[in-house]
Amino acid sequence: MGALHIARFDCARTGTRAGMPVTETRVQDLPPFAGHSPQQERPLGWYALLISIYAGGLGGFATWFRRSGRELPERVDARDLALLAVAAHKGSRLLGKARIMSAVRAPFTRFQEDGGPDEVEEAARGHGLRRVIGELIVCPYCLSMWFATLFTAALLVAPRATRWVASVLAVVFASDVLQIAYRKAEDAL
Repeated sequence: MGALHIARFDCARTGTRAGMPVTETRVQDLPPFAGHSPQQERPLGWYALLISIYAGGLGGFATWFRRSGRELPERVDARDLALLAVAAHKGSRLLGKARIMSAVRAPFTRFQEDGGPDEVEEAARGHGLRRVIGELIVCPYCLSMWFATLFTAALLVAPRATRWVASVLAVVFASDVLQIAYRKAEDAL
C-alpha cells in the first residue's frame, strides 16, 4: 500500500499488486466517515457487509418462521434464558479463544501468546473481509451476539435439540469453573 491520495471527496490508497497499479477507495475515507480512523485501517465497508449479513439472516429467519405457521412464545422460560446465556458464553469462548479452535481461526488470525487455561490470544490479520472475519472470531464478546441469536432461533424451531447442545456447553462451562477453582486451590497449598 502506498501513499494516501486525496481528491475532492474521495480518498484512495494507491499501490501495486502483481505489477499492476491499484487504487482502493476506503469507506473510512469517504464522507461522512472521513476522520473516523485516519491513522488505522478500519474496514468500515466490510463491517457494514457483516452487519448486513447478520440483519439479513435474522430477517430471513423471521420471515421463514412467520410463513411456517409457527408462533412466537409469549415469553421465554427463565431456565431456557439461563441455559442459552451460558451456552452462548461458552460457545463464543470456544470459537474465539480455545487453543484447539486455532485451526479454524488460523486463516484469519495470527497467534500472539498463550492466554488463560486452554486459551490463546490471537490478532486479526490481512485486509478487508479477511481482517473483519479475524476481528469477529477473536472477540468472544462479538461472537456472543451471533451465538445468542443462533441458540434463540434454534430454541424456537428445535427446542429439544437446542437444549441438549446448550446443556453440553453449559456443562463444559461448569467444568471449566471447577478446573480453575481446583487449580487455584492447588496453588494455595
